Amino acid sequence: MAPVPFDRIRAQFEAYVGDVVYATMTTVDRRGRPRARVLIPVWEEVEGSPVGWLATFPTPVKDAHLAANPHTTFSYWSPRQNQVAVDTVAHWVDDPATRRHVWDLYARTSPPGAGYDLGRFWSSPDDPRLRVLRMRPYRIQVIRGSDLRGTIWTPDAPPGARSAADDAAETAAG
Repeated sequence: MAPVPFDRIRAQFEAYVGDVVYATMTTVDRRGRPRARVLIPVWEEVEGSPVGWLATFPTPVKDAHLAANPHTTFSYWSPRQNQVAVDTVAHWVDDPATRRHVWDLYARTSPPGAGYDLGRFWSSPDDPRLRVLRMRPYRIQVIRGSDLRGTIWTPDAPPGARSAADDAAETAAG
């Protein structure tokens, strides 16, 4: 399955993430053992590529895992079997402008449906208990539950690339 540009999966990505909202975030410890937790990240597109953000409380486990290995996966699944898997490299960001930007993304829900009022847990973007994690995806796979057809995006997908699903649909249409 050849990777496609993000604009080819954006609508499906946003629909599934906005529908599911909660993602399972998986990290690994120094001994390679996985740890999963359920969180609500938000996503936006910057210069044609997706960028993820996570507003979270600082925890020693998450800090230690990401310090040892910044790779993490976010997995979304709906009872209709629609799925999104986002493999990322994550790092902490603490500048005031980014904290305000992430606060606003959560407030307006990005994509639509994904997000919430951060004021339920933190007093403001300046609250010292608020940590912001930036996720740079290097692989996203969306899978449609009705036929388990999947499409993959990577940052190096050539512009105009076609998925196997595109080729099959064109062949079926004659």
